Amino acid sequence: MNILGYLQKIGRALMVPVAVLPAAAILMGIGYWIDPNGWGGGSPVAAFLIKAGAAIIDSMPVLFAVGVAYGMSKDKDGSAALAGLVGFLVVTTLLSPGAVAQIKGIPADQVPAAFAKISNQFVGILCGVIAAELYNRFSSVELHKALAFFSGRRLVPIVTSVVMIVVSFILMAVWPVIYGGLVHFGESIVSMGSTGAGIYAFFNRLLIPVGLHHALNSVFWFDVAGINDIPNFLGGQSSIDAGKAVVGVTGMYQAGFFPIMMFGLPGAALAIYHSAKKENKEKVASIMIAAAFAAFFTGVTEPLEFSFMFVAPVLYVIHALLTGLSVFIASSMHWIAGFGFSAGLVDMVLSSRNPLATQWYMLLVQGLVFFGLYYAIFRAVIVKFNLKTPGREDDEAVPVQAQTTDRTELARQYLEVLGGQDNLVTIDACITRLRLTLKDRSIVDERKLKALGAAGVVKLGEQNLQVILGPLAEIIAGEMKALR
Repeated sequence: MNILGYLQKIGRALMVPVAVLPAAAILMGIGYWIDPNGWGGGSPVAAFLIKAGAAIIDSMPVLFAVGVAYGMSKDKDGSAALAGLVGFLVVTTLLSPGAVAQIKGIPADQVPAAFAKISNQFVGILCGVIAAELYNRFSSVELHKALAFFSGRRLVPIVTSVVMIVVSFILMAVWPVIYGGLVHFGESIVSMGSTGAGIYAFFNRLLIPVGLHHALNSVFWFDVAGINDIPNFLGGQSSIDAGKAVVGVTGMYQAGFFPIMMFGLPGAALAIYHSAKKENKEKVASIMIAAAFAAFFTGVTEPLEFSFMFVAPVLYVIHALLTGLSVFIASSMHWIAGFGFSAGLVDMVLSSRNPLATQWYMLLVQGLVFFGLYYAIFRAVIVKFNLKTPGREDDEAVPVQAQTTDRTELARQYLEVLGGQDNLVTIDACITRLRLTLKDRSIVDERKLKALGAAGVVKLGEQNLQVILGPLAEIIAGEMKALR
């Protein structure tokens, strides 16, 4: 597997622990709604919910270790997750400030500050990746009969604990350097204020085609470089009291996405519909309405973005620029809201009572403006340059959603178009994408994939293929595996 393909694999695995965040957002959001002034101080029920959500947020590093190990394991086995936990515990214990002082024989006050931050998402991801690789290598090893009990999957946590001792000694030397570099990068963006937030948002969109935006997000949304925007925002009053959050600032790497997801992209969908040929409008409407609704309500935008990403890349660059502009404006004006999943209506409602949500309603006003901007710019560019957006194709039929509602039958159809079971090396999925490794990618008919309902196809390396399906991706992946 090439480097890009491997990074894709990590990006997919990251969605396992990230998928836990909505639970924290819902619990804490309801708690803030119940007690909007005391943030749990005036209501036992609110305090119960807020603390329950905080338990998830505060444990994100270990969740990353467990989730990534599970997500990258070859057969998604619990032993890999256990190995991820074991690895994380070994590393964070051996590299705790007290342990480092004892091992190096130095006073506690001379321990580099980096070790006080050893329990973070970056280390969690590293431990998860190593544990998964060890699982994939050693889960089928058979030991001598005297040690047969420890063969196979039982061997993996043991091997992981030993390997992590070596990793810990390596990190003892390199972690301060890595940490210093990450902090410097984060501080350089933070020092740019709203401009830095806009630059981040621009690259966030540009990396979506290859799925590497998750790696970028981890720097700004979590505690990789000390920014930790999502957990600090969800922490509400407790984050403020602990000095981890600043009203009007925390959430700046999230807020500007709401006008784009809820309004901008639906405006683009309307422009694509109005630009379609008359005979294709009905078919295009069914696609655009479903995609626009998903973007507005849940913040899932890939089905819509992939409808024009490759057929009209200039529109996608415009989309990335407008996203950067939106995040810059919201940050500059201190219009703040946050999310646990994505910047859709559900998260906006849940975050509106958070003490860190400031003038969040202005994001709706900004959204209406961006709806107009997206519609006007997309419509003008499509017509001016005769872009072949959905419904404007010359010879190619407009992809339509598959007629069957039977998920098993739909999965069978996808298997057939992908070349059959023998052509599939691996089948996996994240929230919106099938992630596949094929023996022969050339036999795949992209037009047939789109006719089945795929919003887009991404080719990576020689054998890797991603099929954009939206929220159905994990269901179809599961059905495809069951059919093998």
